[in-house]
Amino acid sequence: MGIPFLQKYRVGSYILKQKIRGNKRYPLVLMLEPLFQCNLACAGCGKIDYPDDTLRRRLSVQDCLDAVDECGAPVVSIAGGEPLIHKEMPQIVEGIIKRKKFVYLCTNALLLADRMDDYRPSPYFTFSIHLDGNKERHDTSVCREGVYDKVIPVIQEALKRGFRVTVNCTLFQNETAEEVAEFFDTVTELGVEGINVSPGFSYEHAPRQDVFLQRSVSKRLFRAIFQEGKKRKQAWRFNHSSLYLDFLAGNQNYQCTAWGNPTRNLFGWQSPCYLLVDEGYANSFRELMEETDWDNYGVGNNPKCANCMAHCGFEPTAINDTFSNPIKALRVSLQGPRTEGPMAPDPSQKNLTTPKTNGSQKEFPISVIVEQKTGSSSSSSNNFTRSDN
Repeated sequence: MGIPFLQKYRVGSYILKQKIRGNKRYPLVLMLEPLFQCNLACAGCGKIDYPDDTLRRRLSVQDCLDAVDECGAPVVSIAGGEPLIHKEMPQIVEGIIKRKKFVYLCTNALLLADRMDDYRPSPYFTFSIHLDGNKERHDTSVCREGVYDKVIPVIQEALKRGFRVTVNCTLFQNETAEEVAEFFDTVTELGVEGINVSPGFSYEHAPRQDVFLQRSVSKRLFRAIFQEGKKRKQAWRFNHSSLYLDFLAGNQNYQCTAWGNPTRNLFGWQSPCYLLVDEGYANSFRELMEETDWDNYGVGNNPKCANCMAHCGFEPTAINDTFSNPIKALRVSLQGPRTEGPMAPDPSQKNLTTPKTNGSQKEFPISVIVEQKTGSSSSSSNNFTRSDN
């Protein structure tokens, strides 16, 4: 299974055209937020603390389609809030599909059983369903019991009807590699197209701040997860490039590409990215791309970015590296992420020990905590975890 060839071809062709034209900054995925209202109040969410009048607001169908046209990205991820609350969401999805854009409708799936008839299976359309782990973990994450048990039958029904379905998983504190591996086994056996996974970003407005992973902890956790993956007879399917997975395991020294996944929401074009909600807004996509001070963001440049490893910033970097170093990407895809040996230094850690060579990198203003590894594990199996992307 994995991402269909049509999508790989269309996205790859788009990137190649950008490189031929000499464009250094171009979008890959439009993060479209037509509303902030949600039917859950998750502990790690920073999108729901707006006043009631803001939560009642919606982008119109035309607003959404104008953003798609203005941005031009080949993929549109519709987030929120809970998109299925938007009464005109079927028309929004239909309009994007008519433009031959690939649509990922991100949903907690609580409304999907009643709304599924509003949509039709298409190679351009995917339900990206929020699941942060098996039953106890997910219900704790979304702060409501019984959600997991409601979601699993909905996933099965969507797959039965022929929809493309992926699972969007965010990892938080106190996860274990064995627990995450069992969850990956479960959703793989369900037959989903792929798993989208990243460490939770520490939203300033999240109800709880003690749930987020530090960067060093994230890397060790993912190494342990991928070690567990090597023991599995059935490979997990990830909705990521192989080099992003290698980055999660601490093997790539990437800086984020914030402009790769630009965000359009109720307030305009959010600067600089989907995750930083208090940095201001641009009136147009062109203004966002041309007037944002991109050097002011990223690990080592801004304390708000200190522990970020989210796919919306680093997947575009990994994809760009894939085009620049296809042999490296192929090797990682075949062998899986390296789970032993030294890790690549973070930009922040490097800045603390290496003199600057230019003015683009700033000294990191807070200390970086690197926890000592307390144990290690290994596997003699050659069944590597791999990415189908």
